Amino acid sequence: MRRRIPSTTALLAFELAARHESFTRAAEELSLTQSAICRQIAGLEEFLGLRLFRRTKRGVTLTEAGLSYSRQITARLDAVERDTLSVMAHHGRGATIELAVVPTFATRWLLPRLGDFLAGHPGVTVNLTNRSRPFLFAETELDAALYFGDAGWPGTEGHFLMRENPVPVCSPRLLAGRAGLAPDEIAALPLLQQTTRPYAWRLWFESLGMRVAHDLTGARHELFTMLAQAAMYDMGVALIPPFLIQEELDSGRLVIPFRHGYLSDKAYYLIIPERKAETTALAAFRDWLLEAAAEYRVEAGLE
Repeated sequence: MRRRIPSTTALLAFELAARHESFTRAAEELSLTQSAICRQIAGLEEFLGLRLFRRTKRGVTLTEAGLSYSRQITARLDAVERDTLSVMAHHGRGATIELAVVPTFATRWLLPRLGDFLAGHPGVTVNLTNRSRPFLFAETELDAALYFGDAGWPGTEGHFLMRENPVPVCSPRLLAGRAGLAPDEIAALPLLQQTTRPYAWRLWFESLGMRVAHDLTGARHELFTMLAQAAMYDMGVALIPPFLIQEELDSGRLVIPFRHGYLSDKAYYLIIPERKAETTALAAFRDWLLEAAAEYRVEAGLE
């Protein structure tokens, strides 16, 4: 059966015209005349049986249908471009893994180690995309995800990597020349909160047998990198796993005022759709990552 798909020329013309809400600018980018763009859009509207633009004296604006269609088409064209660049880069050989990641974990833990995997698999490319919340793989071009939370995503395999062991960190200036702070002194300072771990301070204090009335109160930041920056600028004390801020600890920009951590109830997982689990490149990446995570757990005492 013949596919009912508009011409790529019409789709490219529509995507540009929709992005700029201008036939003139679309024509300029495609090195066509404005009348040619008008013909392409008119043909596409006839093919679809609906209006994509409203024509006014001041130009064109998208209809609701046009806006919805443009978002879908842009995503499809982006995927085609990504696949094309991948084939061109590898000359038809090798494989690409599209990996969703939580940003700080990817930057501070994965990337320093990823070169070892790539060196052993020279035909594989690993692309990273920021995704911090669960999603449906069927609605994306992603092959796997590094996720912090629970592993029960429908239709997937969840492979345990590690738990977090957050410790309090702050600027050395908050110590005022002292070697450290007692837990009750930490409680008296502003407690910087991590948006996706709202009970982190409560769990930390409870692990010491303490109850602190304001343990859920304080400025909230979505990323650990933001928390670290806030702590370095004397805004308070943050709870951060040491492996995410090792550079700051080594340089002395952050210090641990009281050495006590606890293992989080949630963990980092590699999530893979069941239908892709035995893909050669993805299986190799899975095996390498699980081995690297196991070695790190031993080194860091997280077992």
